[in-house]
Amino acid sequence: MTIVELRQYTLRPGARDTLIELFEREFVTGQETAGITVGGRFRDLDDPDRFVWLRSFPDMAERARALQAFYYGPVWQAHREAANATMLDSDDVLLLRGPGFTAPDGAGPVVATVCHPLDAAAFADHFEQHLRPELAAATPALAVHRTEHAENTFPALPVRTGEDVLVWFTVGDTAPLPDLSVHLKSAPQQLRLAPVRRHVEGC
Repeated sequence: MTIVELRQYTLRPGARDTLIELFEREFVTGQETAGITVGGRFRDLDDPDRFVWLRSFPDMAERARALQAFYYGPVWQAHREAANATMLDSDDVLLLRGPGFTAPDGAGPVVATVCHPLDAAAFADHFEQHLRPELAAATPALAVHRTEHAENTFPALPVRTGEDVLVWFTVGDTAPLPDLSVHLKSAPQQLRLAPVRRHVEGC
């Protein structure tokens, strides 16, 4: 299990493709060079001004080192003004522990399900015993994440605090969820996402 950030950006109207082009051209390799594992990048299918992506780190200390290297390094410094010009909000960030997630090549839509359990341990047990087997049988990929409660080691980038979540990613049009109201504080949030395909120079 690694430290994973699930980042949801609200962008200025019409700016999503501009950010994605910049992100794929500069920020994927730039972050990887700093030691960051860049996971899936997605267009939100229900919000044309939302960009969703993941990145991961071996542990919180390495997260601090890698983010310091990237955000104070040459790639971000050269392109931060152009990136920030596309954004209205970049602070919707869940800090998680899990495997990370990248959609398999050729995969269709992805669904990210975010649950706020009444009792995190009890819901985790319920998920493992009942939901995981059903989900795993219905999707070619399943990645489950839980809240990482460690202190934010790079406070220049805020993360959401004071909440406990269980998040999972599935590929394809998943079946409707069973009634989970007895386990959750609110209805599950389901993000329908289209994977961004990485551009490879010369292809």
